[in-house]
Amino acid sequence: MLVDVIDILVLSPDDWPIWRELRLAALEEAPYAFGSRLEDWQGENDREDRWRERLSLPGSYNVVATIEDRPVGMASGVPTEGSAVGVISMWVAPTARGRGVGDALLADIQRWSQLSGARSLRLNVAEGNPSALALYERNGFRLTGEVLEPEADSAGREFVMSKELDPVSEPSA
Repeated sequence: MLVDVIDILVLSPDDWPIWRELRLAALEEAPYAFGSRLEDWQGENDREDRWRERLSLPGSYNVVATIEDRPVGMASGVPTEGSAVGVISMWVAPTARGRGVGDALLADIQRWSQLSGARSLRLNVAEGNPSALALYERNGFRLTGEVLEPEADSAGREFVMSKELDPVSEPSA
């Protein structure tokens, strides 16, 4: 049995073309799963400075998963209120689903969050997305009971999930 080697690449603003490619694919393939719309990032809004700005959110950690040097998934960790990190912009290409990419992205975001001193991870999952819900539950996230009602241009309700983190420290040299 062949096992995919999944590499995680931490992005800087200079890596904006990789992020752009995945983000546009995500918004086209799964518009129901994101607060942004594809048209929000196309046309005159499809500018290098805007993509760089997205990868420069203060305190953010932006990663891409690759298989055989092909970008196949993305996620970001962003500081939120208190000592929580929000997982946003999570997406895995359909051709890479079921191959451990989502698990690898979440594990990397969790490791970074713990090293940053976060006590929990939080994310939103779109109603009617059982595959994403199963991924998050498999990785220790639980529904909080919070439900976010859709905004005027949003596709539907979102359920808030959370995962408590154990503190870790950087290994000694």
